[in-house]
Amino acid sequence: MPRSLFDKLWESHRILDRPDGASLLYVDRHLVHDGTSQAFDMLEREGLALRRPDLTLGLADHYVSTGSSAAQRRPEYDRMTEVLGANARRWGFESFGQGNPNQGIVHVVGPEMGFTLPGALLVCGDSHTATHGALGALAFGIGASEVAHVLATQTLWQQKPKSMRVRVEGVLGRGVVAKDVILALIGNIGAGGGTGHVIEYAGDAIRSLSMEGRLTVCNMSIEAGARAGMIAPDELTFSWLKGRHFAPQGALWERAVEEWRALASEVGAGFDREVVLDAGEIAPMVTWGTSPQDVLPITGRVPDPAGIEDADRRREIEDALRYMGLAAGRPLSGIPVDRVFIGSCTNGRIEDLRAAADVARGRQAKIPAFVVPGSGLVKAQAEAEGLDRIFTEAGFEWSGPGCSMCVAMNGDLVPPGERCASTSNRNFAGRQGRGSRTHLLSPAMAAAAAVEGRLADARQF
Repeated sequence: MPRSLFDKLWESHRILDRPDGASLLYVDRHLVHDGTSQAFDMLEREGLALRRPDLTLGLADHYVSTGSSAAQRRPEYDRMTEVLGANARRWGFESFGQGNPNQGIVHVVGPEMGFTLPGALLVCGDSHTATHGALGALAFGIGASEVAHVLATQTLWQQKPKSMRVRVEGVLGRGVVAKDVILALIGNIGAGGGTGHVIEYAGDAIRSLSMEGRLTVCNMSIEAGARAGMIAPDELTFSWLKGRHFAPQGALWERAVEEWRALASEVGAGFDREVVLDAGEIAPMVTWGTSPQDVLPITGRVPDPAGIEDADRRREIEDALRYMGLAAGRPLSGIPVDRVFIGSCTNGRIEDLRAAADVARGRQAKIPAFVVPGSGLVKAQAEAEGLDRIFTEAGFEWSGPGCSMCVAMNGDLVPPGERCASTSNRNFAGRQGRGSRTHLLSPAMAAAAAVEGRLADARQF
């Protein structure tokens, strides 16, 4: 029978099955970060060794200091990054800590260094590991005990998820980007719409995306409840990967590409669910509530819970509006914003910074705005292109690489009650700091909010 990309990768990594249906899978690549110390402690307590140091890569990102003026640092943050370096030396794996030019967010550095490869099974102790599926990998987040299992055995027990194909057909409109596509999908199927599934993205609009755009789409698959997100590798994938640090070289590269070309889903492959979006109907999106599913076009209005028949959903909307301090019926465009964050594993790549700089160029930010590159390599490239000067001349703050204000566990946070236009992936209550209010949007939309001091349609710039 015709097989999907997901089926091919699952079968090629399956070692054996248990009576309960779980499969033992071989893991090709394992990313660890400065929040993974607990798993190494488990190894130590059990007297186990790291099975494949050569297939493990460490990154300091969650607790690293980006040098932001808004940071409220604590000594334990530095200790977390130091422990990662100590574990790398103790167990013999490569690690990029603070100060290393390759340091950055795991889900930015993994792909840009060629550590993530098509056809690979990659795991990390972070929910947004789905990002790496943009290169045709099967990638998902795992818990601390699972991390320890992978460290010790280079394998992992998993129940096989169902499969979903999301086709985005047609041509995206002016000013509509990958972030809008994935937010539109989550708004369509809900934050639990992909639960228990691996999503494969397909269609004309997906194929037209750059690699950075594809990474953004797969990154937020977890916000739709999916286990992973995937896009079949193509010539764009191969040209983007060629020559990167960990990628195969020479004859090995040619042989790898030949194998990768066979990974795409075959005609007639079955999926448990299919969703189709019309690319032409997607507009620049912005969230209004406390879940990524609470999203509408910037031209829309805050929804009125009184018109919602489902009682549970009506209460959710009422609670969200109360937390966000918004009134039903208010236009989204024009809502005042207190600060802006441009960065994260969702939108901290070079294409994202270029899009934001295009809006910032020649204008002035009316509110505090923070630009945090996703990696040291992104930062260096942006500076070589002069993007840092565009931002600083416009009154934006240019920082070092890291997770920063996306996760607010490193001192970079949004003060209680303040409203932040953010390019990150989650707008949960308190995600960017206790009492913070988050609106998710694209980099250009975030820059527009900075220069306007309110939510605004970036297409006007």
